[in-house]
Amino acid sequence: MGDVAKDLTAGTVGGAAQLICGHPFDTIKVKLQSQPAALPGQPPKFSGAIDAVKQTIAAEGAGGLYKGMGAPFATVAAFNAVLFTVRGQMETLLRSHPDVPLTVNQQFVCGAGAGLAVSFLACPTELIKCRLQAQSALAGTGTASVGVKYGGPLDVARHVLRSEGGAKGLFKGLIPTMAREIPGNAIMFGVYESIKQLFAGGTDTSGLGRGSLIVAGGLAGGSYWFLVYPTDVVKSVLQVDDYKNPRFSGSLDAFRKIKASEGFKGLYKGFGPAMARSVPANAACFLAYEMTRSALG
Repeated sequence: MGDVAKDLTAGTVGGAAQLICGHPFDTIKVKLQSQPAALPGQPPKFSGAIDAVKQTIAAEGAGGLYKGMGAPFATVAAFNAVLFTVRGQMETLLRSHPDVPLTVNQQFVCGAGAGLAVSFLACPTELIKCRLQAQSALAGTGTASVGVKYGGPLDVARHVLRSEGGAKGLFKGLIPTMAREIPGNAIMFGVYESIKQLFAGGTDTSGLGRGSLIVAGGLAGGSYWFLVYPTDVVKSVLQVDDYKNPRFSGSLDAFRKIKASEGFKGLYKGFGPAMARSVPANAACFLAYEMTRSALG
């Protein structure tokens, strides 16, 4: 089995593990990010992450936490397959000699290249996911696609293609997606490799056990979100913004308006569930990737 095939397979398995572990946290993150600022004297719809979980389960049952999972399940496998395969190909390009492990700096470069590639896949799928996750949070608030009720992922895609500028509409939020994926994946793969080398006491990390891989993967995922979280908030609000009466003219405008109305705190809305998801979900992803890769030889 060739390296590309191994990376594709292992990346797909890693992606599935990541999604099953992390999607409920992600739903709560998007609901918190996309809830409109409360009117003066009114409490916000959700007071925090735990409240959002309680309200979601009360209104939609436990299945509500897995809303919008169809689109990412179909694509998270593809997303991670692309991410790990592009990273693997870049490793091959940068490697001076077949058996020489890459330096941490080279891992940063590989991660950045993989991040650029996956931005084009992440942008349309996240637009669909965010619309589905946010529609209950935005219902009755007079914002975001009032009156548009989506039946599922394909319904969102059809609506955007038909009434939001065709294929270009699906790539709304591409700039903040790139601004998240390129530095985020550079940091994630760089940190992952550094921690593995720290545990191994050198550059040969092939003998590390599952526990070490879980810690390295979890910390790598946490470092990704810690760095790029405000960019993700900007991306989410742009993607759920109403096409006909937009609140934001673009990324910088969204950044300024959120900061003006809610302060820096507004740029970290939903940060708790994002971090709570990121650590176990990425630990599961990297562990599943490494174990599948080694099982394939």
